Amino acid sequence: MADDKKKVEVVFSPALYSYFENPGANVVVVDILRATSAICTAFMNGVSRVIPVPSQEEARIFKQKGYLVAAERDGRVLDFADFGNSPFNFTRDRIEGKQVAYSTTNGTKAVHMAQKSKNVLIASFLNLSAVANFLIDQHDDVLILCAGWKGKFSLEDTLFSGALVEKILASKKFNTICDSATASLDLWRMANPDLMAYIEKVAQRNRLRKLGLDDVLEYCHTPDLTTRVPAFRNGVIECCHQTAPVKD
Repeated sequence: MADDKKKVEVVFSPALYSYFENPGANVVVVDILRATSAICTAFMNGVSRVIPVPSQEEARIFKQKGYLVAAERDGRVLDFADFGNSPFNFTRDRIEGKQVAYSTTNGTKAVHMAQKSKNVLIASFLNLSAVANFLIDQHDDVLILCAGWKGKFSLEDTLFSGALVEKILASKKFNTICDSATASLDLWRMANPDLMAYIEKVAQRNRLRKLGLDDVLEYCHTPDLTTRVPAFRNGVIECCHQTAPVKD
């Protein structure tokens, strides 16, 4: 019987995406601190749609049209936005049943970069197992795209990638000969016994501390708070899959 295992790869930065691009793959966009953690929180709290907006100018237009807008650059809320990209801003009373236009430094640009793929999934520790199970069930090639920081490598996105690679490979339906996937897995296994201590090394952790925005750190590294899997299709992010009813 022929080996029908699918491949798993990790892209450490959007700057490298063109070397990995695979239209038949399910692409998983990851921006742990904080864009994809915030998007997962929004769907956990009943948002209708999230519209990822690459530029500040486009975000301002959405605001002029009457949309609720969450937008930041370098961690700071843009002057016209309703709020920034802390997951704690996406409360049920604020966003349930609404459409939110969303623009961030790194994450929303990565979402648009992957739009020609089979599926573009939004992942964080908050929906780690749900995303892994979806990918295993779909059984297509998997490409994990780390949003990074302005084109640079980021530890927190890479650690999550390793956690997801571990779950996918455990299914025995996938394999990898990708050095970045292997490095992600090794890094995750080294950090996992005391993840929060390891996160103290993360550059973005220190950027958030300087801005007084590091209250989300532990929350953004908490696994499996939701089973909702958001996906980007036709210009908007909607919930494409839920493995079981969630009480949240």
